[in-house]
Amino acid sequence: MALVVKKPVVMVGMMGAGKSAVGRALATRLGVPFLDSDDEIEAAAAMTVAEVFERDGEAFFRNREAEVIARLLATGPCVLSTGGGAYLRAENRDRIHELGVAVWLRADIELLWERVRHKSTRPLLRTPDPKGTLIKLYEARVGTYAKAELVVDAHPGYSIANMTAQVIRVLKTRPDVLAETEE
Repeated sequence: MALVVKKPVVMVGMMGAGKSAVGRALATRLGVPFLDSDDEIEAAAAMTVAEVFERDGEAFFRNREAEVIARLLATGPCVLSTGGGAYLRAENRDRIHELGVAVWLRADIELLWERVRHKSTRPLLRTPDPKGTLIKLYEARVGTYAKAELVVDAHPGYSIANMTAQVIRVLKTRPDVLAETEE
């Protein structure tokens, strides 16, 4: 049996949930392009997301992010990893739901903290209390992430391959997104 991706699969969730790592592995397993909205923004700006935040502010970044997501969704079947705040914007959610499917990689706060606490690339965590900031972001965002059509729970013991297999299992419940065909 072969798996055929019919529309973009969009990875959403908090920083540290595994959107890029799992997304990249998922795209490889499904034989479709892997796209990352943050990578696209960095390439266009010739600077990091953190530098764009610092120079131009979050509002500017979020506007560019919405433009990039719209462009990437229009490319057809792919796996698209988005930044942690992208799905919070109604315009992005609407476009994702219209053209693709949102997959929330749901992870608890301790797992997220374990994954992001040593990274300096997270502009929203450049505060005197980064864990407290992460908790506040999580609490503010979780209700919006819950609007995703599909949810896959992350566990500390899961490898990237395990998470990828869980995402495929959940995607198979949506034949409009992922279909099995005879080769």
